[in-house]
Amino acid sequence: MRIGLYPGTFDPITNGHLDIIGRAVKLVDQLVIGIAINRDKGPLFSLDERVEMVMSETAHLQVPGAAKIVAVPFENLLMHFAESVGATVIVRGLRAVADFEYEFQMTAMNQQLNRNIETVFLMADPRHQAIASRLVKEIARLDGEISGFVSPGVAQRVQAKYAAAAVAARKS
Repeated sequence: MRIGLYPGTFDPITNGHLDIIGRAVKLVDQLVIGIAINRDKGPLFSLDERVEMVMSETAHLQVPGAAKIVAVPFENLLMHFAESVGATVIVRGLRAVADFEYEFQMTAMNQQLNRNIETVFLMADPRHQAIASRLVKEIARLDGEISGFVSPGVAQRVQAKYAAAAVAARKS
């Protein structure tokens, strides 16, 4: 069984993430979506919310004969996590040249840690090349329209988070 790992924080999951996931499931028998616990980034969504969002947003890809998709949180070194889930392939999405420089360096380091795990790069669909979770959150925080960057369900969740924060701020 070929197990692929697609790591990220998915805070929130975007149309760009879904594009990469949709193509990655064609390459493996099982795709583990590794949801990074990165306390330094100060996520908008809790870990449980991100896991649930990823699973609900990828449910349409869970069809007979397709790769199984699972979402698993992790907080350790990516290569240790990849080994623990039995991954032989790490899937990474590339949006721009700046992504490539960072990913190139990470891949070189990861190969030094485990030469048996390959990294596969999938180019983002041109429609999704500008999308980044960080930018989606910033646009939403400033009351901008994010429906072109995330699914309707994710857009509702993001907007609800910022609406709740605004209410809490007014009460303070």
